[in-house]
Amino acid sequence: MADPSTDEHARLAARVGDAARSTGRSVATAESLTGGQIACTLGAAPGSSEWYFGSIVAYVSAVKHRLLRVPDVPVISEISARTMAVTTAELLGADVVVAVTGAAGPGRQEGHNPGTVWLGIVAGDAIHTEYRDFEGTTDEIIAQTVTRALELIVLFVEAFHDLS
Repeated sequence: MADPSTDEHARLAARVGDAARSTGRSVATAESLTGGQIACTLGAAPGSSEWYFGSIVAYVSAVKHRLLRVPDVPVISEISARTMAVTTAELLGADVVVAVTGAAGPGRQEGHNPGTVWLGIVAGDAIHTEYRDFEGTTDEIIAQTVTRALELIVLFVEAFHDLS
């Protein structure tokens, strides 16, 4: 039996693609706790080579600091999610970028319980951050993070013309 979150992720990725094609916008991602699952989902969407520029998977804190220019702050934070999104937009040249950072578990990270997640999204000059406290197993927390990231991409790509 197929994982229901996988089906939902595929549906959301197809919506991202439809919105990106209709608005002429490009998409990219920066990931930590999801380990590239958002990238895999978007890359598998029909026609993704037309609008998906790629992803930076920065699983280790040192990579977030060095490559994504996250300042010397805890990596599970609003400023980290914001910086990851902004830097990825600059590096990859995409119109809409979502970044995710957090603790998927099973243990605490930087004093945060599993399920603590920050998402950052850049669309043109607009920057949005969002805090989530997901519940469940590590796999469930990751799946919920992927779902929310894809939902945000859909919202911001569809609304991009109002944000520029």
